[in-house]
Amino acid sequence: MQRRQKISSIDGKRHSLAHLLAAAVLKKFPGAKLGIGPTIENGFYYDFLLPRTLTPEDLNEFESTMKNLAKSKLEFSGKKVIPAEAKKLFKNQPFKLDLIKEFVREKKPLTVYKTADKKTGEVYFLDLCRGGHIKNTADINPDAFKLNKIAGAYWRGDEKNSQLQRIYGLAFETEKELEEYSKLQEEARKRDHKILGPALDLFTFSDLVGAGLPLWAPNGTLVRNLLDDFVWKLRKQAGYEQVDIPHITKKDLYETSGHWEKFQEDLFKIETREGHLFAMKPMNCPHHTQIYARRPWSYRDLPQRYANTTKVYRDEQSGELAGLSRVRAITQDDAHVFCRLSQAEDEFLKIWDIIYEFYGAFGFNLSIRVSTHDPKHPEKYLGDKKKWKIAESMLWNIVKGKRADVFEGVGEAAFYGPKLDFMAKDSLGREWQVATIQLDMNMPERFDLTCTNEEGKSERIVMIHAAIMGSIERFLSIIIEHFAGALPLWLSPVQVKILTITKDHSNYANEVFTKTDITGIRVKLDDSNESLGKKIRNAKLQKIPYLIIIGDKEVKTNTITIEQRDGGHIDALSLDSFLIQVEKNINTKSLATKNE
Repeated sequence: MQRRQKISSIDGKRHSLAHLLAAAVLKKFPGAKLGIGPTIENGFYYDFLLPRTLTPEDLNEFESTMKNLAKSKLEFSGKKVIPAEAKKLFKNQPFKLDLIKEFVREKKPLTVYKTADKKTGEVYFLDLCRGGHIKNTADINPDAFKLNKIAGAYWRGDEKNSQLQRIYGLAFETEKELEEYSKLQEEARKRDHKILGPALDLFTFSDLVGAGLPLWAPNGTLVRNLLDDFVWKLRKQAGYEQVDIPHITKKDLYETSGHWEKFQEDLFKIETREGHLFAMKPMNCPHHTQIYARRPWSYRDLPQRYANTTKVYRDEQSGELAGLSRVRAITQDDAHVFCRLSQAEDEFLKIWDIIYEFYGAFGFNLSIRVSTHDPKHPEKYLGDKKKWKIAESMLWNIVKGKRADVFEGVGEAAFYGPKLDFMAKDSLGREWQVATIQLDMNMPERFDLTCTNEEGKSERIVMIHAAIMGSIERFLSIIIEHFAGALPLWLSPVQVKILTITKDHSNYANEVFTKTDITGIRVKLDDSNESLGKKIRNAKLQKIPYLIIIGDKEVKTNTITIEQRDGGHIDALSLDSFLIQVEKNINTKSLATKNE
């Protein structure tokens, strides 16, 4: 077991490049107002308030200026300053003055960094900055970075504030790494679920309905139901029962749970005609506590395991919405276990097994993040130190026993308890948080959830939160891109499509269709007057795993010809043998589409 630390070795170069970018922008727009310029994964960005909208040509100019600055062997140096000096240095920079006020209020030190020519003393850029730079721009490979996009960003992420223009850049140690990453990004664009999803007729968005509220077509609804059925089958085997809850609640529920205090700005609120305040549920766990609380329980009745696939709603900001990855209507395959503390480890392991079986069907290898609280910011969490210590120790014992690939995420815990986050790498090497299991010792306390123990006394229970897909929308965005739209056979909306060469072959094609349809395989028939070539192209654009071609030869020999979406081709195959193999691949959730 390892506790991984994700620290980039070139953060200093990326941060320094952000300063060179700001210098380049100020050269072209001396009156530009500066936001912030941090490092991010694979690069950096800087925010600006500018007199006009930027163009791709501007990026080319900025990049050229940055390369020249990098070759000039400029040095980075920093010093601490008092508030009065900082305000004087940035008197024409309102966003910097805003940051200075915040730093003074929070009693944080103020430092400024300059980018300058040591020989001439010329200062190219000065920034309010905490540091983390290289010493000299000579360390930057001018061929290993590039500016790659422009986006809008509100100052401090608040839409009530000024909208700035954000310039993103990529940066690596070598030109080869930059080229490889750029190729990967190009492949990611081809796999973009926001393009493939509508093209495969899975989902759509409507301006009349609103951003972040996907509408699911029949194909997409079928896929969602198949995924949910798979999860439910695994849960049912582990002793779960299904429950159902309303989509709204009095705010009292979230005041008791603690969600109202921490997340009320993220909630959609409803005021009744009688003046009562309700909220659209942003999570399901408080509702489930009330199902448990409906009656007294003996220790013999525990664990109680509730499963519930249902939508939750969160008032995400428009600028944060992204296809299915970030939406306002979120479908959670949620489950909660109410049990004794002594039973919690066994329940975690049962959920662990469900997660590994589910993600194994998609070929994902999983690593585990133990998400713990940040001891430097106890105000972000509910409960006392003792409860957190007990809960986090249990999670570490579980992962040690599993000998899993593990790393720690300090500060990644839920506000009510620590969790195990399961991380999966897709076919492009991108890492995603997928399933999660959370141990909660705080909500049972707040809702006074108990059982009667062997001695007839009241015993506080614990609560386990478990989501296998987490959000069906987000999970689908991941697998659409992972498979480039070519979903596994068992999950494909149409598994087999029959194509006739001419209308003369329709009778035999209909016989093949009927025999295939009876098996439960999802099949469609195209016996239109279009050319075979066009039929095949259209079917392959829909990523259908198997195409059955019917022509003179097939009719005469009572066989079929198979075209596979992965390029395979089989002549003179009997329909029965084909159906047997397809049914086997579906039942085993095989990732293969070749008919063996």
